[in-house]
Amino acid sequence: MSISGSLSLIRQKLPSGVSLVVVTKTQSLETIRKVYDAGHKIMGENKAQEIIAKQPLLPDDIEWHFIGHLQTNKVKYIAPFVSMIHSIDSFKLLKEINRQAMNHGRVIRCLLQLYIASEDTKFGMDMEEVAQLFEEYKTACLKNISVSGVMGMATFTGDRERIRREFRTLKGHFGFLKEKYFRDDPAFSEISMGMSGDYDIAVQEGSTMVRIGSAIFS
Repeated sequence: MSISGSLSLIRQKLPSGVSLVVVTKTQSLETIRKVYDAGHKIMGENKAQEIIAKQPLLPDDIEWHFIGHLQTNKVKYIAPFVSMIHSIDSFKLLKEINRQAMNHGRVIRCLLQLYIASEDTKFGMDMEEVAQLFEEYKTACLKNISVSGVMGMATFTGDRERIRREFRTLKGHFGFLKEKYFRDDPAFSEISMGMSGDYDIAVQEGSTMVRIGSAIFS
């Protein structure tokens, strides 16, 4: 199936209110342009060097999401254009994003990456670390970032009930954080969970944003 055909099929499966981030990692400029020409403008990259190289060579109205582990020394390179960063795992990173966004007169949306899987290769915070982050966040004046929700990755497994439980855990964490810290903040609204192999489960469990690559490009 063509890229436009795969994209159309996935869009049809997603309920209203669920955003699609097309993961373009390792894809050529020509391939990404096919996604854009099919009418989709939300793209995600998980490596700083890739997004930095691609962004100037593609249309300006692409909404870029950074979805991978981000080092603080790379923030300055993506701050001029990135729309959302899905992988906040420390207050130090959040503070640096705010500093760089301020330098460019921008507000960057950020998601807290929570650890919900049972794999050591996954990044993210547990709820104790999130509480520590908010102890620092609540006394800081970070006007150039918007904490907009949470992100998580399920275990890479064929056990779909396990995946479901992990996504349900993330939804629960979102609800707890919303009630405790963001009750009156409508910006805290996103649950980024679900990829090519499990986005159907993620949507059933409350995802508002899915990150899909191989199901479109393979």
